[in-house]
Amino acid sequence: MCEKCAARRRSRDADTGRAAREVIALSAIATARQTVRPMKILVTGGAGYIGSICVEQLLDAGHTVTVFDNLTEGHPSAVDPRAKLIVGDLQQRHDIEVALQDVQPDAVMHFAANALVGESMTNPSKYFRNNVHGGINLLDAMHAAGCKRLVFSSTCATFGVPERMPIDETLPQRPINPYGESKLIFEQILRWYSEIHGLTYVALRYFNAAGASETFGEDHRIETHLIPNVLKVALGQKPHVEIYGTDYPTPDGTCIRDYIHILDLAQAHMLALTAPQSAKYNLGTGGGTSVREIIATCEKVTGKKITVVEKPRRPGDPPRLIAGSEKVRAELGWKPQFQDVEKIIASAWAWHVRHPNGYGD
Repeated sequence: MCEKCAARRRSRDADTGRAAREVIALSAIATARQTVRPMKILVTGGAGYIGSICVEQLLDAGHTVTVFDNLTEGHPSAVDPRAKLIVGDLQQRHDIEVALQDVQPDAVMHFAANALVGESMTNPSKYFRNNVHGGINLLDAMHAAGCKRLVFSSTCATFGVPERMPIDETLPQRPINPYGESKLIFEQILRWYSEIHGLTYVALRYFNAAGASETFGEDHRIETHLIPNVLKVALGQKPHVEIYGTDYPTPDGTCIRDYIHILDLAQAHMLALTAPQSAKYNLGTGGGTSVREIIATCEKVTGKKITVVEKPRRPGDPPRLIAGSEKVRAELGWKPQFQDVEKIIASAWAWHVRHPNGYGD
């Protein structure tokens, strides 16, 4: 290797290490900001991408955590070793009843769900069975166990194609796919369990989770998210990345989306434990990044050229989706630490470099 190439590699390695250190530092800041008393928390879907990092942050904040996951999408090695893992399925009511009676948690964080929009359009039964029926089993088991607090990982897909940007909580919810519909149905069910059974719940709606912590990252068995797919090209695991639609009414013709760092999402979920009453909040950074901008930033962070294949628009893809978060900032004090998409991507890249094959299971 020539000296110039070696110098460039050393520089990229240093940048990757610096990104990892920033993640650790900001993780510590997020943890320090949590003021809720230590609790026993059951996390459904805690072996998945968002759930695993929320589990890690909960443990760092001094909580006792039990993960409940059927491992169809999650990974056993994504469960923090400090947490207890119960392998069970929300579709099997007995599984979650036994888990809740055994754990007797103070609160539940509910991430377990199917979340592929395209698949929901071809197999809606799967989404209503898992996301709605499984959720009802959870609520009934919570009621039987006397657990009265739930933090629900919802989605801004409940709004469908919004009338304006950013998307705030006052806009009508008109989902355009079974995935979004299943999440909206469960939100409506939560309202009735709150009114009838005294459940206190917080539903958090967001779009694009991204980035990684020092230990845990994004590894889906079917990867549909843009950033990890671009990074797979940089790792030499994919020949190219697809851009679906280049003629949108945006500055560079590609869709604009709202990317939130996974540690900021974890912070929001922990702050939701402090909510004095039931609420629904949208989470967003207040800005957006286009597909081309994401790809260009990935090239900058990785030092690799990303080959792009342009394809026609996909049905139902709005030009711009950005969530507003003024309400959660005002009421819960949520303040995202990662406003720079380059830092989000750098944290993801640092994790993928250390785990080129993901969790390997």
